[in-house]
Amino acid sequence: MRSTMLRILIPLLTFLAFALPAQAERVLVFAAASLAGPLDEVAQAFSEETGDEVVISYAGSSVLARQIEQGAPADIFLSANQGWIDHLAALGLIVNPTRRELWRNQLVLISHAPGDAVELTPELDLAGLLDSSLEGGRLAVALTASVPAGVYAQETLTALGQWDLVKDRLAESDNVRAALALVATGAAPWGIVYATDAGADPRVHLRATFPPETHTGITYPGTLVRGARAEAIHFLNYLAQPEALSLFEAAGFDPVGAP
Repeated sequence: MRSTMLRILIPLLTFLAFALPAQAERVLVFAAASLAGPLDEVAQAFSEETGDEVVISYAGSSVLARQIEQGAPADIFLSANQGWIDHLAALGLIVNPTRRELWRNQLVLISHAPGDAVELTPELDLAGLLDSSLEGGRLAVALTASVPAGVYAQETLTALGQWDLVKDRLAESDNVRAALALVATGAAPWGIVYATDAGADPRVHLRATFPPETHTGITYPGTLVRGARAEAIHFLNYLAQPEALSLFEAAGFDPVGAP
């Protein structure tokens, strides 16, 4: 009787194992705020293709890195600069062989009001632009001490001889999208954001692109975080595929391509 039951049950269980749909997995991505938009599209395409859910937490790269340092259960970290990934690597908190550079960006000057292009030279009177736009007007930037977009902004303003003139006129935000919002709503007349941010909100006007030689190159590296779910590598690899890169290129990013 027992052997008969086994002969019946084993094929049945085998059939069920193949007939039941695979368990959907969940991948948690910590991503720089400036990636919002194309990254959401890529995550949706990946989910439709694989059935796995991609959950994205956006913030400034510095905030996300600190959260990972404190034990947040991220699977993937997409930073807006190399420095915060270097920081986590030094702590042994990333899977270093998976680290790769994915996209590049540019730094731009935007305004709430439309106007002519601004020539970015040491002769530029940026403080005068702030005064003429709005009495007591401020320059919206991400946090210059820690958030990559803010760090780049300080570098370029220093190189152009503008930093000392406007450092007390800044409206600093936790991330670059918050700085963009200040200009979009008119709370700040001018701001410094990424080129992709300027293209993401029709309420702002692109007035100039900062010369690349005035700041560190803007690159977006990605990596698995230590302890990441096994499925996370599939999404990280997917980001370097032509389909994903085309979505980022359409949003204004310069794709680096597959490593």
